[in-house]
Amino acid sequence: MNAPAAHIPAPGQADIPVLYMDNHLLAVDKPPGLLVQQDETNDPDLLRLGKRYLKKTFAKPGEAFLGLVHRLDRPASGVLLLARTSKAAARLSEQFRRRAPDKEYVALVEGALRGGGTLRHALAARPGGGARLAPPGDPAGKEARLRWRSLAVQDNATSLLRIWLETGRKHQIRLQLATEGHPVLGDFRYGAARELDGRNLALHAFRLTVTHPVTRERISFCAPPPSVWEARFAGAVAKVLALPGPPRSIGDLRTR
Repeated sequence: MNAPAAHIPAPGQADIPVLYMDNHLLAVDKPPGLLVQQDETNDPDLLRLGKRYLKKTFAKPGEAFLGLVHRLDRPASGVLLLARTSKAAARLSEQFRRRAPDKEYVALVEGALRGGGTLRHALAARPGGGARLAPPGDPAGKEARLRWRSLAVQDNATSLLRIWLETGRKHQIRLQLATEGHPVLGDFRYGAARELDGRNLALHAFRLTVTHPVTRERISFCAPPPSVWEARFAGAVAKVLALPGPPRSIGDLRTR
């Protein structure tokens, strides 16, 4: 296999860093603001750009296969894993269905949060998009659970959190933190009063760990938060990058 470029071209916006690729997987660092999958806006999306990249890189005669096995919100950023074969897609989708992957995020939130804890709520889909809290007895409510730890607080106004998702509900992190009075910076949908960069959220999928669908190895992909975060938490973000993770953490391009 020829080694690919380190980035997937994305006309009109930041190119997409490739974190890892083999015959079965493609892991990327999704930039904030980029759609994962095509919607009614017909704006560029990661799935189509990824297929175009694979077709050109490996001179495929037809459309390249690329399977979506999980998602990130458009204004969020971070590690996104895609499947290069239907077998890998099926096996990874089953892992996500069983909540087997370890999903770790970092977020900048409003207010001062120190220490750590666990958040538990019942969430339900909201008609037209988004999510809502489900009152007791609401049959639409599904358990949402996450763990968090504060890494730094700036001026008693902004906190950098490390978050471990234990369930995977739509907008879970955003709504749960907002419910506790600490919305993610830039998340005006859920009550934020301050912006990050005028367009996106300060929510980043920092590390994703899965079982490789073919080799059965436990494999981890890691990406740093966007550079705009460093203006607020330069030292703390550097510490985030040094945080220990699961064995075989990958933060550089690898191909095989």
